[in-house]
Amino acid sequence: MMTKRENAMAILRGEQPDFYGDFMDAMVLCPDPILLRDMGPHDGSEYKDAWGTVYTFPPDAPGPHPHVTDENAVIKDIEHWERDLKVPPVKGLDWTEAKKVADSVNRDEMFVGFLCGGGLFERSHHLMGMINAFYAYMDYPEEMKAMLRVIADYKIECLQETARQIHPDVVFFHDDWGSKQNLFLPPDVWRDIIKPLHKEIVDVAHDCGMIFMHHADCICQPVVEDMVEMGIDIWQGTIAQNDIVEIQRITKGQLPMCGGIDGPKIDIANITEEEIRAEVRRAIDTYCPGGKFFPSIPNGICFREWNNSICMDELAKYGRQYAQEHPIVKK
Repeated sequence: MMTKRENAMAILRGEQPDFYGDFMDAMVLCPDPILLRDMGPHDGSEYKDAWGTVYTFPPDAPGPHPHVTDENAVIKDIEHWERDLKVPPVKGLDWTEAKKVADSVNRDEMFVGFLCGGGLFERSHHLMGMINAFYAYMDYPEEMKAMLRVIADYKIECLQETARQIHPDVVFFHDDWGSKQNLFLPPDVWRDIIKPLHKEIVDVAHDCGMIFMHHADCICQPVVEDMVEMGIDIWQGTIAQNDIVEIQRITKGQLPMCGGIDGPKIDIANITEEEIRAEVRRAIDTYCPGGKFFPSIPNGICFREWNNSICMDELAKYGRQYAQEHPIVKK
């Protein structure tokens, strides 16, 4: 019987697993101090992160939300971004708790990972607000490139420091590039400004011995071949609004994906147990034949406890059944 880590690596390599399931279940995320210093109270009150961005974290929300206004925006004028941007330090933080968690993990059985949030695009609009960021990407591309260069250097330093402190196997990197309808930026703008710097970040993660798992629970289909070129090892958060089967075809097995279950579709009040189980089976039957696919809810869980319990039960049962009934034939 495979360990969870061995099973995940089998799927990642296109080999026969014991079961199909969420890659996240094979990973222990360490509470690193870079992430923790940006977390605020879970009560809806406003707070600032280390960059100076104002957030709120309502009690019923899955995570914090930027609350950027014209008055509190860190970058008020992209032409003078250097005047306002203050990059937080990476060195000199307390890694005691992160090391304790990392040292407790049996790495033969599980991966050690860490969450690296606030990627290039997300950080840009967290600093100036979404609308102002859109204007800046379109009207001030050189200024945006210069500012994102600084942010990319910070992310690279974070990867290197985390590698030195806890030697993680996986970086769970967050940067949502779109909505459930489309990319936020035109693909040519994204390729010109975001892609080169993001590739540098991916390369550094690989140099540090990490699997690069990119979270983007949105439409990324127009740039999936670019994701392959950048060296992204796993796209986590693949929502069903993408044509996942077509993506598997055009990327030729070079972009392992984690997601596919339509979470919002089954995370509702008026739904039957069979409807939830049917959606899990649909995702497995539709996407696992393409190979290197981890069926899961893109954002992790259903927030309704009963719905989540049914979904996870079916994923565990049918994910194992499917693997047993559809063995991978070596070519």
